[in-house]
Amino acid sequence: MGFFSELLLLPLAPVRGVVWVAEKIEEQVDHQMNDPGVIRAQIDDLDAAHERGEISAEERDEQQDVLLARLTGREQAGGGSE
Repeated sequence: MGFFSELLLLPLAPVRGVVWVAEKIEEQVDHQMNDPGVIRAQIDDLDAAHERGEISAEERDEQQDVLLARLTGREQAGGGSE
């Protein structure tokens, strides 16, 4: 039965490949978004950008709040005023 199943599902192989790639991309994005080391490095980058005068203190604080929420697992709902 396995041979016939594989034979019948063969036309779907490209779709299964795309799904597999999408799952791998999702895993990488999740890792980048939630890895504590990555988040801490982003916070350090914000501090350095502020020290160089590239962003204001308010911008730094807002972006750090978002990163800290991700670090602690508290995603901010909405993300802005309505």
